[in-house]
Amino acid sequence: LRPTHETRDEVVPAPNDKSMASGYSVNGGVGRCYPFWMDFSKCASETDDPKAHCKDFLDDYIECLHHRKEFARLQAVEKEIKRQKEEGTFKPPPASS
Repeated sequence: LRPTHETRDEVVPAPNDKSMASGYSVNGGVGRCYPFWMDFSKCASETDDPKAHCKDFLDDYIECLHHRKEFARLQAVEKEIKRQKEEGTFKPPPASS
């Protein structure tokens, strides 16, 4: 078994896990989430309790992978726009130039 750090609903490979992706994207550049992984990995290697001390770094990495917070915010905005349209109080934002 590979070492892992368990979070609420995810299992993330430990920083010393050699099976971690290389960090390169399919187009050869740095992968979009690799910098977040490196931040978490660095933090985790400097502490005995990564779950407690590196939670923000892990949250950033998981958000980069899955976009859960971004999608939740988008849904909330769309729900509010729909509510305002139904009430007849919706004012579109000014057009950007």
